[in-house]
Amino acid sequence: MLYHLLYPLSEHISFFNLFKYITFRSAYATVTALLISLILGPYFIRKLREKQVKEKIRAEGPATHLTKEGTPTMGGLIILFSVLLPTALWADLSNRYIQLILLATAWTGAIGFMDDYLKAIKHQRKGLVGRKKLIGQVSLGLMIGALLYFFPPSHNFDTATEIPFLKSYFLEFGILYIPFVMLVLTGSSNAVNLTDGLDGLAIGLAGLCAIAFAGIAYVTGRTDFSRYLGITYLEGAGELTIFCGTLIGAALGFLWFNSYPAKVFMGDTGALALGGSLGLLAVLVKKELLLVIVGGVFVAEALSVMLQVVYFKWSKGKRIFKMAPLHHHFELLGWAEPKVVVRFWIAGAIFALLTLSTLKIR
Repeated sequence: MLYHLLYPLSEHISFFNLFKYITFRSAYATVTALLISLILGPYFIRKLREKQVKEKIRAEGPATHLTKEGTPTMGGLIILFSVLLPTALWADLSNRYIQLILLATAWTGAIGFMDDYLKAIKHQRKGLVGRKKLIGQVSLGLMIGALLYFFPPSHNFDTATEIPFLKSYFLEFGILYIPFVMLVLTGSSNAVNLTDGLDGLAIGLAGLCAIAFAGIAYVTGRTDFSRYLGITYLEGAGELTIFCGTLIGAALGFLWFNSYPAKVFMGDTGALALGGSLGLLAVLVKKELLLVIVGGVFVAEALSVMLQVVYFKWSKGKRIFKMAPLHHHFELLGWAEPKVVVRFWIAGAIFALLTLSTLKIR
């Protein structure tokens, strides 16, 4: 919005030429997102308490989590406002990449909101049943995949994806690109949701992923940097750097309230929105396979659940982990919750650095 209103004024006042630069708008989008989350946070937390929108702790979870009973949930609304509003303010809204990422974030956030609403307000223990949640995620993936296949956001956006660490090697999907996008979006949104089990864990990891994607989006949208690094140049993709900036700012702001001991939980509203947006970022910059590295902790959490379920059924009652997802396993080993979170953050930071290194190690 500000881009469309103020940049045209650069013809008369040179100061407004600043709005042309993605770096300038990304920096201020980050600050705007941080301020919005810090300002809106107390208001939303107070309203959630008034409406009795509180977390219900599962009896089968770690006993130490029972003290979290009654903490306000659905705090993902803070994240959504802190991401969507600054992006609308600072990004070029005519950019197809921005339109798609806003659609995915709002869509997955809405699915999560319905789940939280049914559980916390309507007191339906299961919330939005898994089948309906999956239908919503798959429908988004189908729509985004079809839009990218039939109406690509830039002239050289195709159905191939880059292979990490290899230069000039691609996986070509053709029409199978549509189900591939469905798989990426559904998998990433659910992986973040599974990780959201400890105070500050998911939001901190999401912020680290956003930092990595900000760098990737910026160089992908620059002909000089992409040519030097030997990666795919996508005209207009650099605008996604602004969205990544809002994710970083929103993560820092929400962490102010979500750090141990949490004053509010993001709920599915935030977890699904974060997962959906990170998954689509990987798709839009042609780094879908790289998502496995940048989101390495999310992948490990999701795999721990799948392995636990499969092994439990195959062995007729035995377990690989003391409890899944993986963060609960370490809790039951005796690690304090803050220690688990910080050590997972360290792992997430290493994965983010490894991801950025793949741009040069090719």
